Amino acid sequence: MALEKGKIVVLEERVPKLKERRRQKANRRLIAYIFFFFLLILCMIYFQSPLSYVHHIQVTGNRHLSEDQVIQLSGITKRTSFWKVKEEEVQRDIEKHPEVKSVTLEKYFPNAITIHVKERRRIAYIYDGQTFFPLLENGYILKKRTSKTAPSDAPILINWKKGEDIQEIAGQLAQLSPSILNAISEIHYTPNDDNRYHITVYMNDGFEVSANVQNFADKMSLYPSIVQQLDPNVKGVIHLEVSNYFTAYKQPKKEDDNG
Repeated sequence: MALEKGKIVVLEERVPKLKERRRQKANRRLIAYIFFFFLLILCMIYFQSPLSYVHHIQVTGNRHLSEDQVIQLSGITKRTSFWKVKEEEVQRDIEKHPEVKSVTLEKYFPNAITIHVKERRRIAYIYDGQTFFPLLENGYILKKRTSKTAPSDAPILINWKKGEDIQEIAGQLAQLSPSILNAISEIHYTPNDDNRYHITVYMNDGFEVSANVQNFADKMSLYPSIVQQLDPNVKGVIHLEVSNYFTAYKQPKKEDDNG
């Protein structure tokens, strides 16, 4: 009987502790509910308010296209929800522009976006009617992005009329390294009776190159090593049609000092 009383005493002592634990557990649950409730309210306020709109758009990698042009192509405005901006849709919209090669998008919570643009190279400018038309690496001619002044970031194509010939030289220029491409000043289409693919190339260092369109990229890859073997003070024509050789310009005859 004493043992049973002992058991009863022990259980009675534990009851307050169990009640306290239950109360603490219920309080923690209530606090969690209240926290999630206010978090839900804040989320609803955020999504329904201008706070969720895109506030900052940065464009990187663009050279010829302006930041405003890229943003306009993206379709993103300051009234666009940050969460509704889909990377695939933005890429597709911007890449519709012929000058854009690829696009990547980065989103930074809560409302900033960076658009990384890779433009297609302008490998030449077609000179026609006192106007310079940019020629892209894929052969596309930008007829709406013209200039009246001679550009300096790519060679100028002169006397090129036929579309297929322009496409062929575009394919060759796209294969050139940037250093060789930047060394070219002008490329004149100069066909003759024996060779309809003949071109005359004027280099920025003062040399002239006689070549063919079809193998122009392969032949021009030899240009740096050929020039290294020449006297920089003696200019002339570097022939790259079939065999490679150099002919100096004829020097003007000096007048006899005695008349």
